[in-house]
Amino acid sequence: MTFPYDTRLPPDLAALKLEIEAHARAFGLDFYETIFEVVVADDLNEIASYGGFPTRYPHWSFGMSYEELKKGYEYGLSKIYEMVINNDPCYAYLMRCNHTVDQKLVMAHVYGHCDFFKNNAYFAHTSRKMMDDMANHGVRVRHYAEKYGEDEVEAFVDRCMSIDDLIDMHSTAIKRHEDSTRFDFKEAPEEEGDKLTRFQSKDYMSDYINPPEALKAEEEEHKKAQLAIERSFPERPERDVLLFLVEYAPLKPWQRDVLSIIRDEAYYFAPQGQTKILNEGWASYWHSTIMTERALEPWECIDYADHHSGTMAMSRGRVNPYKLGIELLRDVERRWNTGQFGKEWEECDDLDKKRTWNLNLGLGRKKIFEVRKIHNDVTFIDTFLTPEFCQEHKLFSFAHNEQQDNYVIESRDFPKVKQRLLFSLTNHGRPFIYVVDGNYKNRGELLLRHEYNGIELRMDRAVDTLANVQALWSRPVHLHTIVDNKPVLISHDGTNPTQKNLGEADDPRKNTPPATK
Repeated sequence: MTFPYDTRLPPDLAALKLEIEAHARAFGLDFYETIFEVVVADDLNEIASYGGFPTRYPHWSFGMSYEELKKGYEYGLSKIYEMVINNDPCYAYLMRCNHTVDQKLVMAHVYGHCDFFKNNAYFAHTSRKMMDDMANHGVRVRHYAEKYGEDEVEAFVDRCMSIDDLIDMHSTAIKRHEDSTRFDFKEAPEEEGDKLTRFQSKDYMSDYINPPEALKAEEEEHKKAQLAIERSFPERPERDVLLFLVEYAPLKPWQRDVLSIIRDEAYYFAPQGQTKILNEGWASYWHSTIMTERALEPWECIDYADHHSGTMAMSRGRVNPYKLGIELLRDVERRWNTGQFGKEWEECDDLDKKRTWNLNLGLGRKKIFEVRKIHNDVTFIDTFLTPEFCQEHKLFSFAHNEQQDNYVIESRDFPKVKQRLLFSLTNHGRPFIYVVDGNYKNRGELLLRHEYNGIELRMDRAVDTLANVQALWSRPVHLHTIVDNKPVLISHDGTNPTQKNLGEADDPRKNTPPATK
């Protein structure tokens, strides 16, 4: 892209924008000013490959993504209908070759996303000037590439991007650590003797009730425990591995800045992964509502139905977030309109009464606006997925059959289906990794721990990731995990990975990192 975009829309699209925006606001949607840009297919593929930010720093992975999108479009395998950026103002892109009905649908869908970005709690911490921030990031990385060499900078960015998911997504809402500055000083510890276990006794029975040897031994234990706390580094397991590396890894100033850039962008994109189903469901709900109730002309019905059904189509082996999101939101709206919730509904055992249950409460629209505001995918599914919904939409869990070497239906039971769905959404389906010790065995080595929850790490990916962490830490890096149902320690010294079996005392399943403050 060698030319600036003219964001002034053609008269026909400008009129459509005003019409769709008015409909969206009439339904109660609240969003930032939205700027639509009209681009050709090739430019839209290029923008999409950069994650929606054409001013982002350069990297070969974006070129690879562009080639994939370009080939998919040329061969008719895929097509990008809409792209919208969480920013103030919001930026959205329209493909020049789309028909009018598609432009209407895209605009209505975009306004749903913009409302979600502005009002959902999980986006509250994100930068609303990320378009500018991304441009600044790009300038800094390009400057480093010119100064230190493209190969060196790109190799370092490769390592950083391979671990960009090792962040603590909930740290933006949960205070993990007390605020501290370089002017904070520790208070002197209390006298350990005052904390010793002393039992009341007469003076002449004191040595018998409180033996001096026992008190001295207890005092020594207290001192050892206090010394262990003071030596612990970090003080408690740290889930934000990137932050730990930014603060403590022996990096050059430009490397620390690049790693900080990768971390900042990871936190910006994290809510989109946390709310994919709810976000797409919300946007789909509103494009469907606006189009069918207000904006659709009679001669556009066939095209709209064709494109909408294509978006909602389910495929084997994956969950369509558009379909699951919109159907579950509609189910919530129906239940709160008819009163099919609460204690009375749950305790009713009369199936005939339940089939005709309708209290005409009319609370559905209000409820889904509340859902949009406070939920992410995990809490949305956990709170509102019901056995009746699973049965109606034929949801099931599947597993791999080793003998037949194919995937088969594992279960249609609601608890199993819900558990599998929630498990795939928790932490984007990625493993939880903690920094346990930054001075392992007092040799400056790094010890990580995998929070095992029934799924073992893929060893090829684990070893490659460990190698990249080692390159940043510059000392050997170790990882506690489970392999073949046994605790092991995987290590990487920068040359070769090694694997060592551990005893039960080091089993991560029995030593799960405690919740951080």
